[in-house]
Amino acid sequence: MSAMDSINLIRESPFLTVNFSTVFEFEKGFDHEEWIIWFEKYWIASILLSAVYVLLVFAGRKWMENKPKYDLRRALTIWSAILAVFSWCGAIRLWTDYIFFMNRFNWDFKASMCDPVFYRGVIGYWCWLFVISKLPELGDTIFIVLRKQKLIFLHWYHHITVFVYSWYSYSGYTSTARYFILMNFTVHAFMYTYYALKASRVCRMPSWVSMCITGLQLAQMFVGCLVNIEAYNYKKKENFVPSQKTTYGFHL
Repeated sequence: MSAMDSINLIRESPFLTVNFSTVFEFEKGFDHEEWIIWFEKYWIASILLSAVYVLLVFAGRKWMENKPKYDLRRALTIWSAILAVFSWCGAIRLWTDYIFFMNRFNWDFKASMCDPVFYRGVIGYWCWLFVISKLPELGDTIFIVLRKQKLIFLHWYHHITVFVYSWYSYSGYTSTARYFILMNFTVHAFMYTYYALKASRVCRMPSWVSMCITGLQLAQMFVGCLVNIEAYNYKKKENFVPSQKTTYGFHL
């Protein structure tokens, strides 16, 4: 499906998103159609940037071998706090829309998995920010390299795969992305808050908090697999056609 096919599909969608009582100036006028076309053309840049990222990561580790580690505690606190605030804002926006959507359609999970209406409006803006944010999030690794902490394969592999997949799938209006973006914003909100508090040393973080964060990260992967399986089953059984019996009497 081309970008224009996807754009026409969402234009015809009878599902609408929540009408937020407060919309900030920076959330207004978001043109998702322009970005759909942009990502279809330039998503390949994510692969090139990922290659540069991996090269710099291992070159940086080599460069730091005979150098003393940097503390960077204050910088790490600020960096984590910024990402925590961003993630909390995204999570709150998406949870508000998700609960509204599900209540409006009697908790119809099929509708929530099969219609990509969330790509437009205020929610569309935060979904776009989510996709864009996967590039600066690569900066997490800078602190690991310069502080000479243990760098595991899963860390940098996760960063580049999420980055590439997010940029690649955006132009296809991936309907199940609602769940992935919602979960990732939520997990990152807790995760970066934990990192900021730990780096700032404003309080002693018990070990069970770290275990809970890891549990949330694993649960995210597990739920993601279930969502994909369920979406596949829906698609296998029939082509999803939104019910014409439902009254769609609310606003964008």
